[in-house]
Amino acid sequence: MQSAYIHEVRLPAHYNADQQYPVIIALHGMGSDEQDMLRLMEPLQSDFIIVAVRGPIVQGGGYAFFQIKSIGNPIRELYDASVEGLQQLIVELSSKYAIDPSRRYIAGFSQGAIMAMTLALVMGDAIQGIVAMSGYLPQFVKSEYTLQPNPALSAFISHGDQDHLFPLQLGEDNANFFRQYTDNVTYVPYHGGHHVTPELYQQLQHFLRTDANLMTEGSKGLNA
Repeated sequence: MQSAYIHEVRLPAHYNADQQYPVIIALHGMGSDEQDMLRLMEPLQSDFIIVAVRGPIVQGGGYAFFQIKSIGNPIRELYDASVEGLQQLIVELSSKYAIDPSRRYIAGFSQGAIMAMTLALVMGDAIQGIVAMSGYLPQFVKSEYTLQPNPALSAFISHGDQDHLFPLQLGEDNANFFRQYTDNVTYVPYHGGHHVTPELYQQLQHFLRTDANLMTEGSKGLNA
């Protein structure tokens, strides 16, 4: 069954289906959309296949991957459905495009970070790395999901010290949880709120290029 998730794909300029490319699955926050993540990932488009996914639930003027009962407490049925649907989409994309199976990355902000961390924990060797900005892990994921992350997983986890939605402690908790499974955790607490600062923007680009063994330096940043 084909995935129903609306998504946009950006291929490197000289894309060749006979080669293999790293991919970034980009997941937006609640009330946003895939266009925000396309803009955020634009400097990486020369080296990566970029897939920006729209959440399936209408939320305000944008979309969401799940709804919540309260902060930190997602509606389980909607959450489970998105975890399953995104896994299916990643499998479909991997058969359609020239994606290197050893260089699949998921990058997400807020709700997208929550999904990115969860997918990395359940998809095993299918995921090489994540960028998880300003998110948290629901307790039911930690205690009830079957966790089987890639032992070589690279995790870039960031959180602002003035985040008005999710306190900094959640970012520290995320990093500590992933350290139980991999030695490759980069935790970046930064001075700022629930947004991507210019410095953080440069750091996540460097992380992704370095981990994917791409040495091309991006010359421009974006204040997202």
